[in-house]
Amino acid sequence: MTDATAATPPSTKARTAEQSKAKDTLLTPRFYRTDYAQLEKLDISPVRREWDQMMAEFERDENRDHFRKEVDFDAEGVNIPEHLHDEFIDFLVSSVTSEYSGCVLYQEIQKNIDNKDIADLMGYMARDESRHAGFINRALKHLGFAVDLGFLKREKNYTFFKPKYIYYATYLSEKIGYARYITIYRHLERHPEHRFHPIFKWFMEWCNDEYRHGEAFALIMRSNPHLLKGVNKLWIRFFLLAVYATMYVRDHTRPQLYEALGMDPTEFDYRVFDITTEITRQVFPLTLDTDNPVFRRGLEKLRHINVAIQETRARGGMIAGLKRGWLTVRGATVFARLYLLPTKSNQLPDTVCMAPAW
Repeated sequence: MTDATAATPPSTKARTAEQSKAKDTLLTPRFYRTDYAQLEKLDISPVRREWDQMMAEFERDENRDHFRKEVDFDAEGVNIPEHLHDEFIDFLVSSVTSEYSGCVLYQEIQKNIDNKDIADLMGYMARDESRHAGFINRALKHLGFAVDLGFLKREKNYTFFKPKYIYYATYLSEKIGYARYITIYRHLERHPEHRFHPIFKWFMEWCNDEYRHGEAFALIMRSNPHLLKGVNKLWIRFFLLAVYATMYVRDHTRPQLYEALGMDPTEFDYRVFDITTEITRQVFPLTLDTDNPVFRRGLEKLRHINVAIQETRARGGMIAGLKRGWLTVRGATVFARLYLLPTKSNQLPDTVCMAPAW
């Protein structure tokens, strides 16, 4: 197919209804509440100079015109093969729900605290994530599938998440997001023949937003060094493994997407892990040894277990349900073994480093 019309189903409404049923999980992102009193007490005075510089950068909002509403995707060039349509939709839906979930989290924090430093940060981050989500949703609408973000917000259920879990998880998700976007962007700069949709042209500015968001949470953790010591090292280890494993398993469910991009998902993931490791060693007291053959075999086991679980879901029935339960336990066991692998210790720097020129 060589044009958007060929890749876009004739009825947007029908396509939306059909795919909504198949994507309940993706369209139900997690929304969080936290201990706002703890956030209220955050003191960033130990990093005041870096913090004020970053807040000035947020205020300048140099990307304000980048995600413009009037972008014409047809004019920019859309060439999505028919067989790739569903995987690309899955990729965009996963991205928009992730961005929107972050937006709602930051809005909830902003409206529940009086700490000006943290409230200002959350306002800026909610602004950026809302902009990203809206832009992805416009791309989805162009392809005949739109996510009703307003509905998600009205129907949301909240899960309680401790502030430190938010720091670790958000820092990691923003940094790994940066690593993913910049890796894809640089690859398509070298191989523009694989850029089948114009949204990839926006990844440079996008990854700059992601990196800045991560740096803000790095400053929060650096100003509260107890978050990086003692038992909290175990939590950092957990979130590193959870984020890496989830990314690896999810990316391997989209083989046609990476084939169209001219990339191997395994090579891509380990490149992203390497970039993320180099960035997070600026803050975290440890990193995972992703080059360890045992670690790599463990991720492959998790991938195969996930494939088997999806097969049991497709079959249905009591026997398939029992097998799925056994596979879930097996996956948890593999994850636990990966968690117990030796990690690498870091010597933390005195200052925050700027984004590397990957």
